Amino acid sequence: MKYKNDVEALDALKGKYEELKSEIKKSIYGQDEIITQVLTSLFSRGHCLLIGVPGLAKTLLVTTISKVLGLKYNRIQFTPDLMPSDIIGTEILDKERQFRFVKGPLFANIILADEINRTPPKTQSALLEAMQERAVTAAGQHFELDKPFFVLATQNPIEQEGTYPLPEAQLDRFMFSIWLDYPKFEDELTIVKNTTSTMEVEHQTVISGEEIKFFQELIRRIPVNDNVMQYAVKLAAKTRPGTEHAPEISNDYLKWGAGPRASQYLILGAKTNAALKGKYSPDIDDVKAVAYSILRHRIIKNYKAEAENIHIDEIIAKLM
Repeated sequence: MKYKNDVEALDALKGKYEELKSEIKKSIYGQDEIITQVLTSLFSRGHCLLIGVPGLAKTLLVTTISKVLGLKYNRIQFTPDLMPSDIIGTEILDKERQFRFVKGPLFANIILADEINRTPPKTQSALLEAMQERAVTAAGQHFELDKPFFVLATQNPIEQEGTYPLPEAQLDRFMFSIWLDYPKFEDELTIVKNTTSTMEVEHQTVISGEEIKFFQELIRRIPVNDNVMQYAVKLAAKTRPGTEHAPEISNDYLKWGAGPRASQYLILGAKTNAALKGKYSPDIDDVKAVAYSILRHRIIKNYKAEAENIHIDEIIAKLM
């Protein structure tokens, strides 16, 4: 990956992004915005929480992305009896009567945490260190995870029986919380036609792990104007009720606001959003493009907002 300068490298990133989208859309129909957000999170070195009812191709999206990225992929099905050792790994006694650590499914580049809210907090917390530090501690040893490392978790918003709400500390580790809606009629027609016939889709690997790591570093080198930086930080600050920047709507309807990690992700997301559109520096519109997915799981409504049935996205829209 030898480019003359960062401008040439950013042009190459936009080309790779278009190739990735084209390849993913061979299997995923009518979810362009979702694909863009997942890839934005990947190049920003973040993680994604996908929320949607069953049958919206959440798992298919993740498996398709893993194929076109050419990365090691593991799926972990979260269940009530899943233990932290089932994710991280465990020590065993080998033939020489020596303890040896056997790595769990967490040791991969892409992790699909399927139905993450079906397992108790003890097991959910096993992901915390991995998501933030890209490393795990087990049996008194520190293990670095392979890079790039990307967690895509899915959650079903309907069934609440036998589920465990994700702790705020864990939710904050996800860069994006993405809502998947039902497909449009034309898209659903295409889905049914293509999945009820003998048509098989072959996916080509578009980008390597080394290229992804290079582009992740490139994103961080993108310059940001002070006015864009101030807008992003102030937007996060507006969500905090009782503070100097909080408008009336935050004081009236919010219990807790977003922390500094939201500000960081707003800038990183804006940088990536700009780069994928072929721009060399983000503007305020790029911050707005990622704001909903970054803020909606970091803001907690109060009783008044619940009683008046005010959606969190309405509050974010007014804050912007």
